[in-house]
Amino acid sequence: MKIHPAGSRPSDTGSPDYFTGSVRMDPLISAPDPARLRGVSVTFEPGARTAWHTHPLGQTLIVTAGIGRAQKQGEPVEIIRPGDVVWFAPGEKHWHGAAPDCAMTHIALQEALDGKVVDWLEQVSDAQYHEK
Repeated sequence: MKIHPAGSRPSDTGSPDYFTGSVRMDPLISAPDPARLRGVSVTFEPGARTAWHTHPLGQTLIVTAGIGRAQKQGEPVEIIRPGDVVWFAPGEKHWHGAAPDCAMTHIALQEALDGKVVDWLEQVSDAQYHEK
């Protein structure tokens, strides 16, 4: 058993290579091998978002605060709220982030495949972000 007391691990900021706007990431789960589960609490300030990306084994988001947006490539932008659980299938191209005028926090859970949890792609344009 290993306990990580709240606040014992430092927050990180989202790299501008993979995020637009101000993003804070707080580590939750980084289970050692052979476990594959990884988890992080991510807070997006208003208008902040991920770049397009995929996950080799899929991703689950649990929205804990605020109002956000999520989109699967080729489908409309969806509004997400506290209590919503979002599943992205393996290889599904998508993005997620805060609403334009409200921050959003979610817990992101994904499994590593050969040590990799995400494949980052191009940035989400302002036009894509503001699609209805």
